[in-house]
Amino acid sequence: MKKKMKWLAIPMVLLLVMLTGCQAVGGLDVNKALTNSMNPSSSESKQKISLELVPAANISAEDQKTIDLLNSLSITIDEGKLQDKETASMKGSIGFKGQELPYQLSIDKQGMTILLDGAKQPLYISLDDEAGYPDMSPYERNIQGFSEKTVEFVIKHAPNPSKLAVKQVQDKVNGEALSLTKLHVEVDGEELLSMVKPFLTEVVKDEAGLKELIEAFYDAFYPVFTSMEEEGYDVGTSLPIDSKGAAVGAIHGELMESLNEFLNNYDASLSEMLKETPELTTVLGKNSTLNMDFYFDSKQNVRKQNMDLTIAIPEGEGIPIQAVKLHTESEMWNIGAAIAIDKIDTSTGVIDVTDGDITPGQMLRNFEVSSLAYKTLKNDLKITEKNIWMDPETEYYGIISDKNVSFVPLRYLSEELDAEVKWTKGSKQIVIIDDLNGREIVLTVGSDQATIGGQAVTLPQPVFVHTDGTTYVPLRFMAESLGATVTKDADGWLIIDRK
Repeated sequence: MKKKMKWLAIPMVLLLVMLTGCQAVGGLDVNKALTNSMNPSSSESKQKISLELVPAANISAEDQKTIDLLNSLSITIDEGKLQDKETASMKGSIGFKGQELPYQLSIDKQGMTILLDGAKQPLYISLDDEAGYPDMSPYERNIQGFSEKTVEFVIKHAPNPSKLAVKQVQDKVNGEALSLTKLHVEVDGEELLSMVKPFLTEVVKDEAGLKELIEAFYDAFYPVFTSMEEEGYDVGTSLPIDSKGAAVGAIHGELMESLNEFLNNYDASLSEMLKETPELTTVLGKNSTLNMDFYFDSKQNVRKQNMDLTIAIPEGEGIPIQAVKLHTESEMWNIGAAIAIDKIDTSTGVIDVTDGDITPGQMLRNFEVSSLAYKTLKNDLKITEKNIWMDPETEYYGIISDKNVSFVPLRYLSEELDAEVKWTKGSKQIVIIDDLNGREIVLTVGSDQATIGGQAVTLPQPVFVHTDGTTYVPLRFMAESLGATVTKDADGWLIIDRK
């Protein structure tokens, strides 16, 4: 699958080149406008995002069902608030199968909190630097400056798409009538590809500009590399980074050599690439299109934006779609005003999804059974489904047969079904807690008597400890006690299913 999908990233890279290729048109300084968009300011906004997968011919009913499910998905932001570049909140709804699931989201330096309608506690995703990576906050301003210089450099040399128009319009943003400058852009895959060579040709001509950009890169990232080396990280470069002149000269020389070599062989390489990967002629063809409308105010801030992106997908075995379509529309107001985000109440606790593995049962128990979120997780996303295949003839699974009863390692099967196993050292009693309902199954080593949710049951044979120290329990009893069924296929494999 990875091999089939890797070429999907190519049009997105080219798309960035095209978007930054809109130089001054009709009095609109696109350079300034794009630079403004790279510097997040406080604002309020609303947005809607929808996806459409166009099915290929003669797809299976199962694929069509999946496509219909994904096509019903949409995300609406009714109240978006940006306090600063690190602090924001959203209120809106997720459309799914004709229903709307309200949500709230807030984000800051520490993490992201998400509250879905019907949840007992919000979900939390930590953004703290706990993975051992260096703190980048001291360098953010320099890195931001380098990013802006990069955009300016690219805009300077990138060609405009052929369909580019600017006009003055009257339109509404959040109900307010405004005089705006509308920038309309249209481009298809073929034109996008044709813009690469002219862009790189202009880059090569501007040796001084390229060197200035590399110097900006050095100024932004040299402190980062130094800090990482001091903390014991391998920065992965053999460049003489301690000397700015030497480092800039080395990077510039290698980059110019690579660019010249690439351009000298560009046409032949492109032809060979298209020959070796014919799918690209579809992805980068006439049917892959981008239409965008930007609406700028007098300060050249984007106040409104509409986008329709279509990526054509080549035919192929196992590919059930012929195109992916993405539509977005957004409005922005109160730019630069004092904005306070809507914080989510976490006083009753959170479900920290970054703190270990969250089991399906834990996730479901956090939602009211009648809520759309619960029904979606259980019935549509099927997060409780399990399908375990075990070969009784292979030692790997540790299955032991005795008197027509198949035994399985208790901990292995329990944990495969997300159950928690508790065994007090020195005791013969084992407690298994069902993940989905919290019910306790109590077993005793050497006994065929057990309880399930307090009700006494008899096992077909007693629980025992093997000579290797592994505790074994009758397979069918354990599986069925945890809500699964056991069947055997024609080849003798045991199949444990849980819906």
